[in-house]
Amino acid sequence: MLNLGSNGFDKGVFKTPSLVFQLSNLCTYLIIKISKVSTNLSQLKSSMASTTPDANQNQESTKNSIIFRSVKTLAESPELTSVPSSYTFATNPDDELVTDPDDDDPIPVIDYSLLFTGTPDQRAKTIHDLGRACEEWGFFMVINHSVPKSLMEKMVDQVFAFFNLKEEDKQEYAGNKNVTDPIRYGTSFNASMDRVKFWRDFIKIIVHPEFHSPDKPPAFRDTCEEYCRKTRELGRELLKGISESLGLEADYIDRTMNLDHGLQIIAANLYSPCPQPDLAMGMPPHSDHGLLNLLIQNGVCGLQVLHNKKWINVSSAPNRFLVLVSDHLEILSNGKYKSVVHRAVVSNKATRISLATVIAPSLDTVVEPASELTDNQTNPAAYVGMKHKDYMELQRTNHLYGKSVLNQVKI
Repeated sequence: MLNLGSNGFDKGVFKTPSLVFQLSNLCTYLIIKISKVSTNLSQLKSSMASTTPDANQNQESTKNSIIFRSVKTLAESPELTSVPSSYTFATNPDDELVTDPDDDDPIPVIDYSLLFTGTPDQRAKTIHDLGRACEEWGFFMVINHSVPKSLMEKMVDQVFAFFNLKEEDKQEYAGNKNVTDPIRYGTSFNASMDRVKFWRDFIKIIVHPEFHSPDKPPAFRDTCEEYCRKTRELGRELLKGISESLGLEADYIDRTMNLDHGLQIIAANLYSPCPQPDLAMGMPPHSDHGLLNLLIQNGVCGLQVLHNKKWINVSSAPNRFLVLVSDHLEILSNGKYKSVVHRAVVSNKATRISLATVIAPSLDTVVEPASELTDNQTNPAAYVGMKHKDYMELQRTNHLYGKSVLNQVKI
């Protein structure tokens, strides 16, 4: 047992008060030194944080530069020999019937030039054909339009150039998730919610009422701006003909949907070669928001539209626009015109590019059945009115399949 003196120290160890005093001084000295070292370390750490923010930010930037793994990166991996289970898409047995267009029921073709240069009879027939295509197919092809073929090809080339950028450059736009974010680069449809991922990468750009564009590749902005201006003119003119086909004034849709401030989006999709195309899906069966969707491709087929309960292969013809009727035109027409359900299948041989231009109402426009087309007794409104931006958010937060979103606003 220790023999403690009045100072609490073992007398057997500390024989004299002077030794205890010296030890006490030593402890005090060490405490002061440790305190100074601690203070200096804190100051040094604070100094490093304030004088080298770029280094810290660069480390954080490097860590966060790749937000997700694109399908393109996955498809180009030498180790990929089969489709990962997260991309395995189980098709409905009812979706197995796929065919080419029937000669007795061909995909409608609209000669755009006849709306302007045709005789009165030719123009009237073109408007009638527009209405019939919207009612029976929800889909048609446009020929002899006003967009130069060279511009269409150049735009597809620029889309390819974007997807061939370094992944770090593309993922600069990957953190944007709001439907109204100007530029969104992503994969699948809504990767955070999709039960199964889809075999596509995309970039979506809002180009009207305010124009936006990625900074790279260098020629993308000018090409995109010209292309979007031309397709906006094309879409609005088609809607004038469609408006007349409904028995409305030519400018009815343009005016009531506030297309002077209307939303226009381009959505470029990259479908990389897939090792097992029968197991994956580029995009599931769905319909689009907006009024019309003007689509072009790079010469590789993959679009299928649902018509009379059969999937119809749509060939990729040069210098034609594939026009899809979208949900808001179905709502405005009170169901007379049908938005088309369509999907994208993939290939193991070639990369497919599709470029969609969405012509849509302004974000604050409440889209509802036209009062001129409804009657409380014989033809009541079949859809609830909803702001366009709320409809887009509804689409973003729901499982994408068929007309799952449109069905939620049906009465």
